[in-house]
Amino acid sequence: MAPGREDGRVDDLRTAVGTVLDWPVDHVAAAVVAADGRVLATAGEQQRTFRLASVTKLLTAYATLIAVEEGAVEWDTEAGPEGSTVRHLAAHVSGLAFAGDAVQAAVATKRIYSNTGFEVLGATIAHAAGIPFAEYLHQAVCEPLGMTATRLEGSPGAGGVATAADLARFAAELQAPTLTHTLAEATVVSFPGLDGILPGYGRQKPNDWGLGFEIRDGKSPHWTGGGSSPRTFGHFGQSGTFLWVDPDAGAAAVVLTDRDFGPWAIEAWPPFTDRVLAAL
Repeated sequence: MAPGREDGRVDDLRTAVGTVLDWPVDHVAAAVVAADGRVLATAGEQQRTFRLASVTKLLTAYATLIAVEEGAVEWDTEAGPEGSTVRHLAAHVSGLAFAGDAVQAAVATKRIYSNTGFEVLGATIAHAAGIPFAEYLHQAVCEPLGMTATRLEGSPGAGGVATAADLARFAAELQAPTLTHTLAEATVVSFPGLDGILPGYGRQKPNDWGLGFEIRDGKSPHWTGGGSSPRTFGHFGQSGTFLWVDPDAGAAAVVLTDRDFGPWAIEAWPPFTDRVLAAL
C-alpha cells in the first residue's frame, strides 16, 4: 500500500477511536489493538482505573482455561447444581439464576446469563488451587501479561478493575495467546442452539456463547457493530465498558467509561465499532 494511503488509514482510525471523547461520559479510554499486538490508536485516559463489571468475566474465563491446562480443574469437574460442571458454568448453561442460588432450569437446556455461575466457577478454581481466586487470577493472567493495574476486588463475574492500557495487553493476548493453547475452544459456540436473554438487548434465538466469551454470531440487536463478523467474541459490562476481538478484521477494541450502561451506550457503541472496522 502506498505510504500516503497508509497514513490516511491511520488518521481515519485515530479519528474513529477519538469519537469516544464526544460521548456523554465523564471519563473514557479506548484502544484498538492489531492481531500482532500493536496498539494502533488510543483515546482518553489510558492509565485511569475503571470498574469493568462483566468484562471481568473475560479475565475469569481466561484464568479458567489456564487452570484446566494446569490440571487444577477439568471441564468435566462437577461444580454448581446437580449435573453441572465447570464447562456448564463457563457457558452459562448450569441453570443457575442471574443472581442468587436459585436453579431456574435443568443443566444445558437454556442459556441463563449468571453472575452466580461465575462466582461458583471462581470458588471451584480457588478450592482446587488452594489460594483465593483473586490471587490465582493475578498469578495466572495479570502478572505474566504485565497488567499491573488490574485486580479483582469482588465477584469473579463482575468485580474487576483495570486500565485501558492493561486491557490492551489482554486484547493482544486474546489474538495471539501465550499463556494457553486452548483459547480457540473457548471462542466458538458451546451448547449451540440454546435461546436466552442477552442483558440489555433482550431475547436472542439462539443466544450463542463460548466458554466465558460471548459470540457475536447473528445476534440482533447487539452491542458490537453491523459490520462485525459472526466470529467476533468478547463481552460488555454494565459499568459502560466493552472489549471485542474480531478475528476477521485482525483487530480488537477496548473501551472503558465511568457511566453505567443504558440507552446512551446502545446508541453510541455500534457506530463506534463500525467506524473502527471501516478504518482498519
